[in-house]
Amino acid sequence: MEDAINEVMNDFYGKPSSKSHYSSEEIDKARKRQKKYGGSFIDNLEAITGTSSGMNKLEMSLDNIRASAESTRTEVDSLVKELNENVQKDFGIEVESAKEAEKEPVTGVQALEAFAGIGDVIKSKVYGQEAFIKKLVVAFKRPYVSERDDNDALNSIFVTGPSCTGKHYALESLVEELGKRGLFKNGEITTMNLALYPSAAEETLFLQDLYSAIKSQASVILFENYENCHVSNLTKISELVISGECKLQDRYIMKNNQLISVANALAGDTVGSLTAKGKYLVFVSNKPIDKIAGAMGAPFVNALGDVCATEQLDDESIKLISEKNEEILIQKCSKQLNYNIKVSESFKEYVVSQTSKGRGLKGVLDTYANILKALTEMKLERDDIETTDISLDMDGEATVIMAGEEKITLDSLLPSGYMGELELIKEEMDNIVGLEKVKEYILSLEEYYGVQKLRKESGLKAGEVNKHMIFTGNPGTGKTTIARIVSKYLKAIGVLSGGQLVEVSRADLVGRYSGHTAPLTNQVIKSAIGGVLFIDEAYSLHRGREDSFGLEAIDTLVKGMEDNRDDLVVILAGYSKEMDEFLQTNSGLKSRFPNIIDFPDYTAEELLKISHLTAKGKGYTIDKGAEEALLEFYAKVQATRPMDAGNGRLVRNKIEEAILNQSRRLVAEKDADMSLLLLIDFELSE
Repeated sequence: MEDAINEVMNDFYGKPSSKSHYSSEEIDKARKRQKKYGGSFIDNLEAITGTSSGMNKLEMSLDNIRASAESTRTEVDSLVKELNENVQKDFGIEVESAKEAEKEPVTGVQALEAFAGIGDVIKSKVYGQEAFIKKLVVAFKRPYVSERDDNDALNSIFVTGPSCTGKHYALESLVEELGKRGLFKNGEITTMNLALYPSAAEETLFLQDLYSAIKSQASVILFENYENCHVSNLTKISELVISGECKLQDRYIMKNNQLISVANALAGDTVGSLTAKGKYLVFVSNKPIDKIAGAMGAPFVNALGDVCATEQLDDESIKLISEKNEEILIQKCSKQLNYNIKVSESFKEYVVSQTSKGRGLKGVLDTYANILKALTEMKLERDDIETTDISLDMDGEATVIMAGEEKITLDSLLPSGYMGELELIKEEMDNIVGLEKVKEYILSLEEYYGVQKLRKESGLKAGEVNKHMIFTGNPGTGKTTIARIVSKYLKAIGVLSGGQLVEVSRADLVGRYSGHTAPLTNQVIKSAIGGVLFIDEAYSLHRGREDSFGLEAIDTLVKGMEDNRDDLVVILAGYSKEMDEFLQTNSGLKSRFPNIIDFPDYTAEELLKISHLTAKGKGYTIDKGAEEALLEFYAKVQATRPMDAGNGRLVRNKIEEAILNQSRRLVAEKDADMSLLLLIDFELSE
């Protein structure tokens, strides 16, 4: 500060001057004099130091200060803009500038005029959905001509229709265009995936995300996957649609951009409710309106402003979409790969044939994605190809890429699916002794899902088998081992995404106090999504009508199975009789477990084979002289008490006993074979 004042005063007098430097004491005295007597700081400084200056120099200096301040402000604005752009680029965080914050959307008659021709713009991007686009434009135009309460959403819209028919693309294109025309602050959509809140345990996270969506600059909040959201969270969204306001049970404050529940009645700036003011609330689903009515209630449906539905695409629309994707492919190949792409008529017909009215656009989009992937691999791997003129053609049913005179098949450039894991799993299953019918059923799943995939690719309706299973049988019959193989097997054939086995019992699902069970069960379900949830002695979940915690766990399990049916397999295991009784405890259980697989007790011969495998796994072999006695022993136990002492458990115990006895024997027989288990090592008396 002292240097700045000295510089300004030097400008007053010019250099050199009789007083070119002012001490900190002189500056402090000038400030005190100014505070006491008023006047300008410069006059007081001159009075203290005995200097004088002309008003013209003072005015010139002030002009210099103003110019310098303006320059500094410009530099700061530039730096802030650059910082905002870097933050958005690096972290995906949208930072609004002061000028953008001041930008107000167009309203009134001017807004209605801004809608002129907007439908034609969207139709040029989204084909075959003229009626849907017209309805969607009307839905967004509605709040400009209708009355509503202050807190109400601008409009609540339900968008439905078959998959791959342009629902999302049409909505995104319309919102982007409305942003360009000044009707919205920007052309962005804030999306909430409601599947992220499957239980009441995620309520705080749900409220935080909903609050952030409402406070965002986007004019549209898009809700997806409502069918997988917990009813308590759906209720809050329903209140927003019906009344425009969702009153919260607790009060919250904002701290570090997070909603924090507070009990302090004196806390200021609390959030006690959420309002939909200034937002379009849009719900997108492939399911019809009656399904969301079942989940959200009739009042919710009645409060919707518009319902917009897409239709299955006709052949002409699919052809137009294919041509558009062909243009995009040609542009990308020219820009990224330096290839000049030409497409034959036979290839164009082939692309259109890959889709159908039942599949929407997926066949077309997948084909062009594979072509681009193959051409990229060719660019990376084939340095010997000098020509940049590439043709796409058909050779019978095979897609070929013509590079000069060379003909390259599409499949040769695309990586084949990894089958090594599947072969290893099959080999592991082959090594399991017995259980032939069980293994036959498991292996049949690959054929079933393969056929369903072909049906889907051919545009036919594909069935969906219920994958949940019940394993019945005595302990030690291989139920857990097979469950682990099932999880890996279904992952390998593409039915499950994760392939993990989560093995639990009653203690892992049932809470110890009221309100504990549902979150506990949901947490277990969440950990098993993508794999297999294996519940041993599942009937222990129900201990009579008074066992409210157990019944709550069963109800939560049934709902979790339904919500995650595409990527979760539940296997219940236990005794046959007890399992039959357990299935009667919940009306939804029996229908969800049609695959009941019985694990028979092992024969004595099978147990002898398992004994050899178990001993080999531990680095030992069983002497042939012990086999006959082992067979007799196994046959006797299996005939009398397989439920508590037989099967695999019996083998494991006998091998471990034999290894322990052998170690004692080797103390006296120092030259004996250390890896051989003799008959004397086995305790075979009952």
